[in-house]
Amino acid sequence: MVKPLAFKGDKKSKKRKHANPDGLENGDGTFTALVTSNAAAPTTEEDDSWVTAEAPTDITGPIIFALPSTIPACIATDANGKVFTSELENIVEKDLLTAEPHDVRQVWVANRVAGTESISFKGHHGRYLGCDSIGILSATREAISPEESFICISSPDIPGTFNIQTAREKFLTINEPVSTKPESNSGCELRGDAETVSFNTTFRIRMQARFKPKLKANKESKAREKISRKELEDVVGRRLEDDEVRRLKKARREGDYHETILDVRVKGKHDKFAS
Repeated sequence: MVKPLAFKGDKKSKKRKHANPDGLENGDGTFTALVTSNAAAPTTEEDDSWVTAEAPTDITGPIIFALPSTIPACIATDANGKVFTSELENIVEKDLLTAEPHDVRQVWVANRVAGTESISFKGHHGRYLGCDSIGILSATREAISPEESFICISSPDIPGTFNIQTAREKFLTINEPVSTKPESNSGCELRGDAETVSFNTTFRIRMQARFKPKLKANKESKAREKISRKELEDVVGRRLEDDEVRRLKKARREGDYHETILDVRVKGKHDKFAS
């Protein structure tokens, strides 16, 4: 089931409390519960924290484009498909590596365009980010054409940043007029017609951790490794030495678990006959 986006500062909804038939009535209409339960640890699918995309293959799911503007900002769209710069509020000391969205208009959902290396970016209103022939950005189309397809190229100068290339081999860029007030980014202009890469075309892409392949693989690997000594001994059919437990857990993590189980069983039989 797809979960709605959650932002920092959002109030968590409280479930309505019901009288507990197994509790003790205090005489004032309240109850003292007799049973408590421990909350389950968050799983990979529930991880809504935001991390930085480090490679083009990372870019999938909800993302924000963090811009190299004087005032930290990102690309946003309104309900009519107008694309604009939106100031980032959830950020620590103006460090784009800590940026998170506070407004759904700042969030885009990245998906691979089938059969290509291009990526599409769908806005909160169900329409795709696009760039026309003269470099104007908008988000008004409900279907993907070449104008709604972008290639994210890793920047050779700043690790973890990208140059976003359009179908016309131009780059998304931000222009800050000299007259822009230091306390505002209202004068920033987003375009898609930069001929060459520069500092102004170098964006950071922040994404939800649960969609990042490397983090997802690490969490799945740890989940596979979680097996008790008793469970391993039940499978092998005898008591195991510490080094055998470590070997089996490693094999479970790396994918050769069943072959290692057979090896440990054979070793146990040899040891039995040798004694």
